[in-house]
Amino acid sequence: MIDRVLVADDDFLVRQVVEETVKRHGIEVITADSGEEAIECLKRHDFQMAFVDLKMGKSTGLDVLKFCKKKCPNVIFVIMTAYGTIETAVEAMRTGAFDFIIKPFSPDQADFLIEKAAKWCQLQERNIYLTKELTTRQTFSKQIIGSSEKLQGITRLIQRVAPTTAAVLVTGESGTGKELVAGEINAISDPSGEKPYIRMNCAAVPENLLESELFGHEKGSFTGATERRIGRFELADGGTILLDEIGEISMGMQSKLLRVLQESEFERVGGNKTIKVNVRVIATTNRNLKNEVAENNFREDLYYRLNVFPIQLPPLRERDRDVVDIAKECLAKQEVKLGRKLAFSKNALNYIQNYPWPGNIRELENVVERVAILDDGPTIEAHSLPKDILNPTSVRLSFSNGKNDESIEDLLNIKEIERLTIKKALLATNGNRSKAADLLGFSVRTLRNKLNEYDNDDQVNDDVLTATM
Repeated sequence: MIDRVLVADDDFLVRQVVEETVKRHGIEVITADSGEEAIECLKRHDFQMAFVDLKMGKSTGLDVLKFCKKKCPNVIFVIMTAYGTIETAVEAMRTGAFDFIIKPFSPDQADFLIEKAAKWCQLQERNIYLTKELTTRQTFSKQIIGSSEKLQGITRLIQRVAPTTAAVLVTGESGTGKELVAGEINAISDPSGEKPYIRMNCAAVPENLLESELFGHEKGSFTGATERRIGRFELADGGTILLDEIGEISMGMQSKLLRVLQESEFERVGGNKTIKVNVRVIATTNRNLKNEVAENNFREDLYYRLNVFPIQLPPLRERDRDVVDIAKECLAKQEVKLGRKLAFSKNALNYIQNYPWPGNIRELENVVERVAILDDGPTIEAHSLPKDILNPTSVRLSFSNGKNDESIEDLLNIKEIERLTIKKALLATNGNRSKAADLLGFSVRTLRNKLNEYDNDDQVNDDVLTATM
């Protein structure tokens, strides 16, 4: 919650505009006409937000920002700047400023920043609430973004299992952040980072080398084994091993892995010395391992050894407004990389929100990076987004891995999807076919042909045609 705001500028009129705008929100305002006075105010009072001019004589806005980062890092810091110093303002963003605003600006622009900061405060307070049961040594990475109900449930599961040594099986579609969740569990269980955390992508290693990678080998045990190699389990002793894409390993390797989980021991390839280890196992997969067990592709006993504490990650399309928060965070990272201010228009965010994201967070990250590079900004409009996002009817709705049947029962009928989409476009444009065609990415002629097709198709309901009346 924002209770008090600092406004620092050597221009009286600028101070007055911002002060009056802030007061309309029922927030207390303290003003300063120099950087030195601003720093003194920060020493004497608690602020939640600050509007500070970049150039104010002896002490600049950057000086005030650096003081804030050391002494009051929770202050939401906004730099006020002129066109000629935008590059410096971007540098301030990299230093830790929340945002910047270019002078001259309207009260509406200041309003937007205040509302944006208030929402950010609410999100932070929500995150604090979700993590209040953690000890002071247990901290969450800022990489897990979102406030949806489903994500809150995942957060609570992470909190519960992290301090234990239980085996964890993280499942979900490709790109949902399974490896990220595994990293969070490890980070909370070992906040000092003193214990080993070894990661292994089982799908990336050829079958004939996987045993050596996991358990190591002795010199001369096979062609090319010119020296002893320590395996991942041995390296992870006393810590955690992440077995990414565990569903890809063969039945033979599953048997050897089962022994490690049961007995906490193994031998290196070509060796006869039994090595004892104390390792916590976190496994991830995009497969439905229950189905794999039923089809005799995965050992049932290994499945139950791994599935002590299951965490099922929801696909991005089921996470409410999280997709917008993630898209904005991805764009903020691109701002830093590219060194320029970028933001999505409201219309672009609507398309991003409504797209089903079959590739989940990974696909979203890739799209944002590509758009940020190609668009000159500062506002990214909807037309800059890929065609699939603007015309999602072309997206195949079988979102899951071919062997994972949990996400969707059947592939939806494409004609039905197209019909419903056209109906929504016509309703949104009050039956204006020209505007609806633009929205859909069709020509008016194509839209007319589609409507004629529906008119002649007895299997298609007449609600699309009704929408045009």
